[in-house]
Amino acid sequence: MPKISVVIPVYNATTTIQETISSVLNQSFTDYELIIVNDGSTDETLEKIESFKDPRIRVFSYTNAGAAISRNRGLSQAKGEYIAFLDADDLWTPDKLEAQLAILEKNPQASIAYSWSDCIDESSQFLRRGGHISVNGNVYDRLLLVDFLENGSNPLIRRHALIEIGGFDESLPAGQDWDLYLRLAEKSNFVVVEKSQIRYRISANSLSSNIFKLESACLHVLNRAFDRAPQSLQYLKRHSFGNLYKYLIVKALEGEPEPKKGRAALRFLTRAIAYDPSLLQHRLIVKILLKGMAIAVFSPEIIKETIGNLKFFKNISAVLMYLKIEP
Repeated sequence: MPKISVVIPVYNATTTIQETISSVLNQSFTDYELIIVNDGSTDETLEKIESFKDPRIRVFSYTNAGAAISRNRGLSQAKGEYIAFLDADDLWTPDKLEAQLAILEKNPQASIAYSWSDCIDESSQFLRRGGHISVNGNVYDRLLLVDFLENGSNPLIRRHALIEIGGFDESLPAGQDWDLYLRLAEKSNFVVVEKSQIRYRISANSLSSNIFKLESACLHVLNRAFDRAPQSLQYLKRHSFGNLYKYLIVKALEGEPEPKKGRAALRFLTRAIAYDPSLLQHRLIVKILLKGMAIAVFSPEIIKETIGNLKFFKNISAVLMYLKIEP
């Protein structure tokens, strides 16, 4: 039996799937199986997958059902003691599995190991630094404040812990990762590998780019989590919702400027301020306001001509630095 099962759900990812698979096959730790769940792809994705002849790869094809169902389908086929999920456009550094497995085996009381993430663009070039947050042990209160794992391609999880909580919630259109991590954190300890090992791709076609669907789903996840949370943690609710809207501002400002994204950023800004009035003390808020208004009113061509190379939108680190996640 393999020590680790890696699950990649994939739908129409012909431009990225080969690089993603290669980042698994290039791992320094080799005792794993790679389960690829083809979620009804209609492009050349399956042909790209079949170009790999590694015996550790198992491919399962289904009609299109969505990411959460695909991940659960992969979990049902998994034989490993540990499970790692990887989205079809994200990448790992070669030492990711080795480092996470080592820290889990040194900490038998923990069920989840995670690493730091950085963002890459559609050409796999570095875009910006992730949050690089380190929390060990009982992380439930911090995870209520923010999803510091940042994406679904991050953790290595003991299989029994996933089975115990029932896997991913298939009713959620987005936010399934954060929901899964919250339910795991209620029962399990986390440990962190303090290295950047996940390359999270920012793409115009990614699920997280649909920020209104993301907003709705995350609000549902948070409301449900606080319904379960003890009274001693209810004071975090205002901070948690404020952090969500700070994150959504960042998502709205990422990538190429579009009027609808500018309007979304302005709406999210007003809601973030309602939850955290201290934001008004930051000069950066004025810049976000002006940029959001510019995107909402003018075409991308005019913005590029009048505002320059839009480094503000491509380097969101400044926004993340000021939009703190602490209560």
